[in-house]
Amino acid sequence: MPETIVKLQDVAIFQEDNLILSNITMKVEKGEFVYIIGKTGSGKSSFMKTLYGDLPLRDGEGHVVDFDLGKMVEDDIPFLRRKLGIVFQDFKLLPDRNVNNNLKFVLKATGWTDDSKMAEKIEEVLDKVDMKTKGFKFPHELSGGEQQRIAIARALLNDPELILADEPTGNLDPQTSVEVMKVLQEINKSGRTIIMATHDYALILKFPQKTIKCDNSKMFEVVQRAV
Repeated sequence: MPETIVKLQDVAIFQEDNLILSNITMKVEKGEFVYIIGKTGSGKSSFMKTLYGDLPLRDGEGHVVDFDLGKMVEDDIPFLRRKLGIVFQDFKLLPDRNVNNNLKFVLKATGWTDDSKMAEKIEEVLDKVDMKTKGFKFPHELSGGEQQRIAIARALLNDPELILADEPTGNLDPQTSVEVMKVLQEINKSGRTIIMATHDYALILKFPQKTIKCDNSKMFEVVQRAV
């Protein structure tokens, strides 16, 4: 039996009192790569925010990496996020420190204390995204694609069961987007589960995977054909 990483049953997603998405029932199994597509404002980001605990689940049943979203309290959210890797469109790197110290900051914040183990882990994740030689660079010294690779490395630090990538190529040119997608594909091939929100249909056609569309407050699977 495959292990279920995300299970939603009759879920409705709200932003304050506004209904954004309704009647969501879906499963994501371990090792899957799933696209969430839809126009700007269709609910992709609200869906992602619900999965990582930024929007409370008020209606329906939702489980993400063994956490019951409906029963979670504020204090549970950091523990949920330790089992997730989150990649944002705008990188969210700390501008006042170099790459190594950006990554070290996350490790310390999640309870790591041994300097040599932290250095080893940082080297390991930078190697996975082909950025091993960039540890001493500051974010402003890196291209957008390089910054997004660092953001992906950061998402891998605590060996997450699920990576949530919210428009990870949204700020990148087409060629750089393809390079970042190749990194995500490699990570997925190593057994990690990835859910990626995007409106870049060219990428989806180039790297076809299970695709779920947000439209008219609903979510449904669509079939993409490779070109």
